[in-house]
Amino acid sequence: MVSRRAVVGAAGGAIGAGAVGAVGYRAWRDREPASPPAQDAEGHLLWRNWSGIEHAYPAQRLAPASEDELSVLLRTAQTPIRPVGAGHSFTGLAVTDGALLSLDRMTGLVAHDATAHRATIWSGTRLAEIGPALAAIGQEMPNLPDINKQSLAGGVSTGTHGTGRQFRALHGQIVKFRIALANGEFKDCSPSDNAELFAAARVGLGAFGVLTQIELQNAPLVRVLKRTWVADLEATLEQWPTLQSAHRNIEFYAVPFTGYAVIISHDPTELPVRPRGQDEDANGLMELKALRDWLGFAPALRRAAAHAAFQDMAPTEAVDEGWKLLSNERPVRFNEMEYHLPLEQQLPVLREVIAAIERHRRDVFFPIEARTIKQDDAWLSPFYGRDCGSVAVHAYYKDDHQFLFDLIEPIFRRHDGRPHWGKLHSLRAQDFTSLYPRFNDAAALRRELDPHGRFLNPHLRRVFLGEEA
Repeated sequence: MVSRRAVVGAAGGAIGAGAVGAVGYRAWRDREPASPPAQDAEGHLLWRNWSGIEHAYPAQRLAPASEDELSVLLRTAQTPIRPVGAGHSFTGLAVTDGALLSLDRMTGLVAHDATAHRATIWSGTRLAEIGPALAAIGQEMPNLPDINKQSLAGGVSTGTHGTGRQFRALHGQIVKFRIALANGEFKDCSPSDNAELFAAARVGLGAFGVLTQIELQNAPLVRVLKRTWVADLEATLEQWPTLQSAHRNIEFYAVPFTGYAVIISHDPTELPVRPRGQDEDANGLMELKALRDWLGFAPALRRAAAHAAFQDMAPTEAVDEGWKLLSNERPVRFNEMEYHLPLEQQLPVLREVIAAIERHRRDVFFPIEARTIKQDDAWLSPFYGRDCGSVAVHAYYKDDHQFLFDLIEPIFRRHDGRPHWGKLHSLRAQDFTSLYPRFNDAAALRRELDPHGRFLNPHLRRVFLGEEA
């Protein structure tokens, strides 16, 4: 995104022109969060999510290698039973003092249909592993999220998505799935078999049962051109509707305190392969952090330094199979809140979010991500019944993220936003009842399938029962 030489030179010039206090500001911000103990008083080992804000000491850690083994474990495990994948959710979805259930031993391709471009996959398979497995049989998932470390089950169960007006989220490509219920019974679900469970559990938060096999409607493998370029933020906002129509996949990042946006597009191409090379996004983020650290106290100088760093940046291009380009490495940890809004509300909300951050939160340096997603009919899908534009706000893992709830979430909620299930939000059952037309139907079916709440941890009790976490 930004080169170290450009930012250091620009910020250094600004500091030399009269900025003071930068060293103290930088040292105050760069503190490692305290870690929980490695085990609790009973000797149970620590589990933490990727960003580090959620943790637990599960009494049992289960990793079945087959459906038969899973069936037995579901009947006998300590509760609450919580399936876990990569732990990339920022919420307490996987937190449990009962049984933490991993499907990491149930991975790989089960079967495929070359003519229909369909594939059945064990649900513990990570998205990064699915790409090459499908490419080997001439298929690809038609869209992928920004990060590919999640398990397939974790991705579909939280409504994880990519970007593009013609593309649904990951769960929108599900043809059918197999699910293990709390009593150990299995059900095969599709639009024609167990149709209500298919509608409810495609985005099920692990609250209806444990997905074991998922059949996806894929697409023929194609080569794409990935292009990344920097543009004036205001011009990008004005051009956003046109950009959506002009590219197969398109997203942009609004970089606060700079007046710039970074735009990323993917389009089919016949050009020869030109590998992406080393991912520089992490370095770019650290340069934006340096700009914050040095000039966070002086927004005008910060913007001037950013202008000097961004103005001459050349576009970058790569050509390869889509699964190699759509997702990115994200080694810099953060906490995130993302809401999905009616498409016509996306830009007004984004403008309001940027203004609020630049007015009240000089410590924010992560770019704000904007994407689009096609509607679907899964009962708990954030995209149920409407095309959506998403806005995602990030906070560095070392920084206070309470502003996401106090400053940003009220903006999202005023505009009828629905939160990403795997990202930070404060909503409860009462809120979801008004946001989701079929929420009560989904909640009733969940109670019928799991009357004793064996899958419900405190976070899910808040979501489905309205209890305080």
